[in-house]
Order: sequence, then structure tokens, then C-alpha cells
Amino acid sequence: MDYKADFFVHIRTGNLKGVEDHLKVHLELLESKDQRGSTPLLLASYYGHREIVEHLLDKGAQVDTKDGSGNTALMGVCFKGYSEIAKKLIAAGANVDQKNTMGSTCLIYAVTFNHPDLVKLLLNNGADTSLRDAKGNTALDHAKMQGVQTLVELLEEN
Repeated sequence: MDYKADFFVHIRTGNLKGVEDHLKVHLELLESKDQRGSTPLLLASYYGHREIVEHLLDKGAQVDTKDGSGNTALMGVCFKGYSEIAKKLIAAGANVDQKNTMGSTCLIYAVTFNHPDLVKLLLNNGADTSLRDAKGNTALDHAKMQGVQTLVELLEEN
């Protein structure tokens, strides 16, 4: 297996030591992409590997790099529900209003997958509630479609 493929296996499996060892020798892997267009930061975030995310950020990983579908690391954690990683990414400067190829935002993902803690975090960090996805729906529209009254109320307050 080549060192790049091996590096991405370490990320997927949560092997922090393997990631650290690879970056000591091949720092260029920090912004490399796997076969699906995911960067190490995006992949580590999506899999919920907080320590690897922290290490990649410490090494200077670009926080808003997109995958092949236009998703960022912050979008991935809003989809999955990883609040602690979301806090780290936002602290590192992640754009809370970035849109993917379908026009979805972090806030739309957090609402769609019913993660109220992430919705609050995003709102507290200035997420724009007026942004619309490719179908013309805002985060509030998604909350109403899902029938999640607590999210509807939260979004109507902002």
C-alpha cells in the first residue's frame, strides 16, 4: 500500500499515531485528497475523530476545503452531530454559511438531522437563517417540514 492510501486508512480508523507519523515525513499529505475528494480534516471530522481533527488543525489544515460535493468538515459534523468537533472547527475559522453543490448549509444539515445543540452553536456563531438550498428552502422551512417544533421556535427567535 502506498503511503498516501495508508495515511487515509489511519484517518478512517482513528489511528492518531499513524497520522502523526505520516505527517512528520510527508507534510504535503495535510492537504491531499482521497479518491472521493475528501481531505484529511474533512474525513477525520466526518468519522468523529476529535484528536486527529485537533492534530490536523494544529498542523495548519485548511478548515474550509471542500470535497467533491462541495461539503466542508463543518458540514460533515453538522450532518453527523459532533458538537465538540464543530466547536473546534468554528474556533479555527470555519465558515458557518458555506454552501455545498445542493445549496445546503451547516445550519440546514443541523436542522435536517435534528441536532438542536448544533443549531444553537451555529446561530450563536452568526449562521444566516435566510440562506436557501437549491430547492429554495431555508433551515426554518426544513424544521417545519420535519415537524420539529423546538427547532422551529429556535429559528423563529433568530
